[in-house]
Amino acid sequence: MRIAFVVNRIDTECVDYTTTHLAMEGVTQGHEIWYINISDFSYAPDEHILARALKPKLNVYESATAFLDELQSRQVMWEQVSLDTFDIIFLRNDPSEDTMSRPWARLAGINFGRLATRHGVIVLNDPVGLLQAVNKMYLQYFPEKIRPKTLISRDKEQIKAFIHTMGGFGVLKPIAGSGGRNVFLVRPEDSPNVNQMIEAVSRDGYVIAQEYLPEANRGDIRLFLMNGQPLELDGKYAAFRRVRKEGDGDMRSNMTAGAISEKVDITPEILEIAELIRPKLIEDGMFLVGIDIVGDKVLELNVFSPGGLFSAARFEGVNFHRIIIEALERKVDYVKHYPLDFDNVKLATL
Repeated sequence: MRIAFVVNRIDTECVDYTTTHLAMEGVTQGHEIWYINISDFSYAPDEHILARALKPKLNVYESATAFLDELQSRQVMWEQVSLDTFDIIFLRNDPSEDTMSRPWARLAGINFGRLATRHGVIVLNDPVGLLQAVNKMYLQYFPEKIRPKTLISRDKEQIKAFIHTMGGFGVLKPIAGSGGRNVFLVRPEDSPNVNQMIEAVSRDGYVIAQEYLPEANRGDIRLFLMNGQPLELDGKYAAFRRVRKEGDGDMRSNMTAGAISEKVDITPEILEIAELIRPKLIEDGMFLVGIDIVGDKVLELNVFSPGGLFSAARFEGVNFHRIIIEALERKVDYVKHYPLDFDNVKLATL
């Protein structure tokens, strides 16, 4: 297979990123792997979609560090390639990373990805589905049973009234964003500072005011879903718990905010949550998704670049990256046998 991984910037990719390990696993399995920066697409006059891309030089790497060092060095040559030469384009860029510094880049992967599907390339996750999920409002399309009570507004008085009905507790966060930036826990004693919190979040647009779930003190659970189903092998699930460091007053449990990961047991209740959200993920062509669960609620759905798979693989002793690459192989095989029968959104979760 020829697989292209689309990222925000190759030079900011990290050794523990899920994308790094997926790409390295693809190389190990003998596939031709390429990287494309979100800024390096072009639409040619002959209607071909082109990209400036690079690929690893070796077939085996002793570590993820060695793999990424080569990609981020000056030793690798960039090439102009046509997207229709790829079997799969994997959109692994996070639009929220470009919201402030490069707003023009937020939808580039989605837009060029949609055009690539017209040339028969499998694009994951499905770009039309991703367009629906470009901000945190996407969660509101899922069953009410699995969602925290939520208000979305820029009206300061509405937000304060909502927090009051929640007993003075609530979580404020921007409608677009990742990594726990500008996320605030509001407690009754914080009422004198609520205006400032709302102002800080609303600088980036609409504010999501969410019910505070006391179980969040124990952190949240990241569970990976592939083809709409929990990613697992022999009863071992691609999941882990994210918890704050001991004594850390920060309520965020994002790894980028300094949280640590722990092994977690997946209960029937968690699997029931996954089953409730499965139909919508299938309908939208969401191949690989990370869901963040607290108690019996889903706090967020990460459909762009869910991270932490390496942690889950380490805890369970399962190479989940290989399982994903094998799933991609099957999709390419389906196209060979049914060349005209499945559109991209169906192939994404087949």
